[in-house]
Amino acid sequence: MEKDTELLSKVSQIFLKNGAKTVTMDEIARELRVSKKTLYEKYQNKDILLEEVLSYSLEKVLEKLNDLDETIENAIERMFARDTEIEKASRTNDSIFLRQLLKYYPQIFNKHMLYFSGKLSEILMHNVERGRSQGLYRKDFDAYFYSKLFFQMTMSYDNTPYLDTQEISRSRYQEEALLFYMNAITTEKGKEVMRGLEIKKL
Repeated sequence: MEKDTELLSKVSQIFLKNGAKTVTMDEIARELRVSKKTLYEKYQNKDILLEEVLSYSLEKVLEKLNDLDETIENAIERMFARDTEIEKASRTNDSIFLRQLLKYYPQIFNKHMLYFSGKLSEILMHNVERGRSQGLYRKDFDAYFYSKLFFQMTMSYDNTPYLDTQEISRSRYQEEALLFYMNAITTEKGKEVMRGLEIKKL
C-alpha cells in the first residue's frame, strides 16, 4: 500500500470531487487500486479516514504558512503572501465536500476547524509581534482577538446568508477581508508599505 501521505492526498481529491457522504469505502478502494481488506485494515471506517484526510490537508496548509515566516522578513509582505495560501484553503467551499461535511459530519468538521483556527491564530500573532518590532503594526489592539476575527472573515464566504456570492467573487472577498484586517492593525509606516505593495501589483 502507498505511503499514508500519498494515499491521503489521493483520497482528499476523491472527497473534493465526489463529497464525503456520497463516496463509499468500496469506491475509494477501487480508485486507489487496493483491496477493500487492505483499506479497512488501515482505516476501520470512513469517519476515521475522513478525520485523517482533514488532518493531513490542514497540516499541509499550516506548513506552507509557516514556511513563509522563514522566507519573508517583512511582516506585511508575509501577510499578503499568506493570503494566497488561505484563499487556496478556502476554495473547498465551492465543492460538495464542504456542504456534506457541514450537514453530515458537523462534529468532525468543527473539531478540525477549531484546531486550524488555533494554529492560524498562533501564526498571525507571531506575525503581529514581528510587525510591531518593525514599527509596522499598532500596539493598542488584542492580537489574539483580531486573529480570530480575521479567520472568521476569511473562511465565511459561503457560510453566511448576508453575502450575495453572485455579486461578490471569492477573490474580491478575500482581498477585501485582508485589506480590512491590515488597515485595522497597521501604523502609518505600515500603510506606506502597503501602498508600495499595491503599486507593484498594478
